Amino acid sequence: MQGSRAAQFELYKLYAKAMYNVALRILNYEEEAQDVLQEAFLDAFTRIVDFRQETTFGLWLKQIVINKSINYLRKRKMEFVSTDELSEVPDEDSFDDSEVQLQAEEIRIAITQLPDGYRVVLSLYLLEGYDHEEIAHILKISENTSRTQYMRAKKKLKSILETKGMRDE
Repeated sequence: MQGSRAAQFELYKLYAKAMYNVALRILNYEEEAQDVLQEAFLDAFTRIVDFRQETTFGLWLKQIVINKSINYLRKRKMEFVSTDELSEVPDEDSFDDSEVQLQAEEIRIAITQLPDGYRVVLSLYLLEGYDHEEIAHILKISENTSRTQYMRAKKKLKSILETKGMRDE
């Protein structure tokens, strides 16, 4: 498979859209997401011999896309809010999620308005299914910072959606 352009093209067709969406949710810029997508596939095809099939090709590729996306954010000097000023991390279930019942597109647009740190943690946790321990490892932050970023992201997202709702009425 390493040298087969036809096989590579089939893999690209199979995974490109999903991987682009992963990169876009993290980066929030189409051009950077396209760059990450191309670089990730190039890396994957170059390193296909490293793929040990302990997982699916899609999950392996997704990890490459996430890592590259985060590296792009680091180049932008994304800052995570320090948790030092918090005495305790709020309980994740303290917000009533049922209050925010809006269409997926409105939520997607609102997520793009979040600061980088909030958006990345929220996306990795809610949309990509990582837990806070995994997010902490991926982003090189503490689990407490991941939880705090997530809670602040939810609060900010709720605020954005409520503000939008008032303007629509």
